[in-house]
Amino acid sequence: MQSGEEHGVAKAANGSVESIRLLQVARRSALKARSQTANQIYAVIDAAPEELRSRFHGQPVRDVVAVAARFHRGEVSTPHDAAKCALRHLVRRWQSLADEMIELDVHLDELTHATSPTLVALNGAGTQTASALLIAAGDNPSRLRSAASFAALCGVSPLDASSGRQQRHRLNRGGDRQANAALYIIVISRLRWDRPTKTYMARRLAEGRTRKEVIRCLKLYVARQVHRAIITDLTRRTADETQPPAIAA
Repeated sequence: MQSGEEHGVAKAANGSVESIRLLQVARRSALKARSQTANQIYAVIDAAPEELRSRFHGQPVRDVVAVAARFHRGEVSTPHDAAKCALRHLVRRWQSLADEMIELDVHLDELTHATSPTLVALNGAGTQTASALLIAAGDNPSRLRSAASFAALCGVSPLDASSGRQQRHRLNRGGDRQANAALYIIVISRLRWDRPTKTYMARRLAEGRTRKEVIRCLKLYVARQVHRAIITDLTRRTADETQPPAIAA
């Protein structure tokens, strides 16, 4: 702040979390381009002559790709031939982007597991959710004073929705939305197969809470777990990097 009253510490961009962020930038770009290509494939099919349109009608994109990628190069003298040529180029572009995402996922999986194994091991967490949460925390998560600070950063801290005596809370639309989405995915995963989480949901619903309100409570609980895991892993990693090498006897 220009007033000099702000004492926040910026994210460090000099470690493995920054590497994860850069790889995620490339992955999100490839994912968006692949989705656009899939839409273009269906647009060509919808506008193609009846013979080609009926051949691919209602098929998932992977089935269309498997067939159209084998189309041979030939003359483009009719709309039918032009549609086949367009599909051939589009599905090969889709395949290239899919291969690019697979390669990036391998790198992300290795980096995320090496950076924060405790976080990845949490119930419901995985490479994509863990990487989004690590990116939100940064390479220096100690700049976040507490788990409450991390919850606010992820947009899951409770906000009063009533004046006077506190009665209820409302949805927090601030914070890092990708980290917020990652917490939501973890909660929904736990609600499917984690018995304590399902028991908690049932108990709070019986108390009169709505499903959305209970999910917000669970996201706050998971954010505390995530913060503790990140602090543990990155503090240990920093200590290992700064420790002088052992001198052989």
